[in-house]
Amino acid sequence: MKTRYLIAMIAALSVSSLAFAADDAEALFTKNRCSNCHKVDSKGVGPMLKDIAAKYATDKSAAATLEKKVRSGGSGVWGSMPMPRTPDSVSDADIKALVAWVLSHK
Repeated sequence: MKTRYLIAMIAALSVSSLAFAADDAEALFTKNRCSNCHKVDSKGVGPMLKDIAAKYATDKSAAATLEKKVRSGGSGVWGSMPMPRTPDSVSDADIKALVAWVLSHK
């Protein structure tokens, strides 16, 4: 019986940590002004997050590709409007968390 409680507690903590990670990434999304151009499910200046997640859903290298694009900026994939380079004040770990969160919007 103790094993069941331990398993239930581990499962609850795992779900909670995923929820906290999502909250953290959403806070980063707002703090770093990504939300000025990108919206979850409506068109903004940039593509909506659901479209980004759908486009890269089967791409095994999507996270690495998008992390590089977020850091360096770019244009041409979603239209002519360029995405600016992310400031150096945003850590690579934060970019990794943001990209994982964006790709979770299926």
